Amino acid sequence: MTPLSSIVSTCVVLPMENIDTDVIIPARFLKVTEKGGLGRHLFADWRYAGDGSPRPDFPLNRPAAVGARVLVAGDNFGCGSSREHAPWALLDFGFQAVVSTSFASIFRNNSLKNGLLPVVVDPAFHRRMMAAPWGKVRIDLETRSIALADGATATFPIEPFPRYCLLNGIDELTFLLDQEEAIGSYERSLVTMR
Repeated sequence: MTPLSSIVSTCVVLPMENIDTDVIIPARFLKVTEKGGLGRHLFADWRYAGDGSPRPDFPLNRPAAVGARVLVAGDNFGCGSSREHAPWALLDFGFQAVVSTSFASIFRNNSLKNGLLPVVVDPAFHRRMMAAPWGKVRIDLETRSIALADGATATFPIEPFPRYCLLNGIDELTFLLDQEEAIGSYERSLVTMR
């Protein structure tokens, strides 16, 4: 994973609530175990017409979405089944953070473990973001804050351990492997105590 401390980006706004993981990445694309390439299938049933052509009115198909690293979505984002492919697809498309008023807990945990930052903001701040599609935003993981171009700011919650992992670009396994010397020292101390 790449260390993540701050993001400055335009926002892509999807104003729908209860976007489930089958919408984020439809089941027919889950036959892979590799993370790469899933971004092209992100929101596939909304992004593409039946003949495979892009729907020009869908936000991810607009030129302004190119390079955007922040998705702003409605309440209860990532509900439904617990497919890890959903954050993989969002990351592969280029998103580093999703902003909402709430996330399904399994989706939130999968996101944090894969390097995607779920940012929970209060409804008033969220409405402000929804009203300004393509607006600029700065998300700072160090200070747990989010700032809009108009000067509005908010803070967001995140537990210390996933925050540490994101800031350092490590997953849980890498964190444990980095503790090998301390674990070995502890094990050696147990042997000498016997």
